[in-house]
Amino acid sequence: MTSLAVNKPAQTRSIWPYAIIAVFILFASFIGYMVKQAMSTSVDLVSKDYYQQELEHQQRMEAVARTAALPGQVAVTYEPAVQELTLQLPARFAGQQATGKVQFFRPSDQTLDFNVPLQTNAAGAQHLSTAKLQDGYWRIRVEFEAAGQVYFVEKNITVTN
Repeated sequence: MTSLAVNKPAQTRSIWPYAIIAVFILFASFIGYMVKQAMSTSVDLVSKDYYQQELEHQQRMEAVARTAALPGQVAVTYEPAVQELTLQLPARFAGQQATGKVQFFRPSDQTLDFNVPLQTNAAGAQHLSTAKLQDGYWRIRVEFEAAGQVYFVEKNITVTN
């Protein structure tokens, strides 16, 4: 008997199973990397006492509405030429003892935030130096109590020393 040589074509392997496995591995690696990045990101814009602030929100809105209803406005003016911030309470509070605080709030860096007690003169004005403030955006929050009522006003300024 003679043997016939049969030419079988060489068997080629498909690349598709390897490509699918590689895509799954790359996708899993990407998801793992994203989870690691999300878990290591710091969230500095949320205050430590967020829930307490939320509870005080309604009281703050009432104080804002009470302040808006005043016959005169609480004036917060920034004068860059003399590096001074002037707070002027309405004439209604002139001669009265108003107590409260002035908060300097820097949204971009909470370490720069500070409070100053409200100490108005007989005319209801207070002058504060801005010479030591860093240049940039600041929120000035004035919260005071007079005649048994709480008032609140907020003003945005850009300091340029």
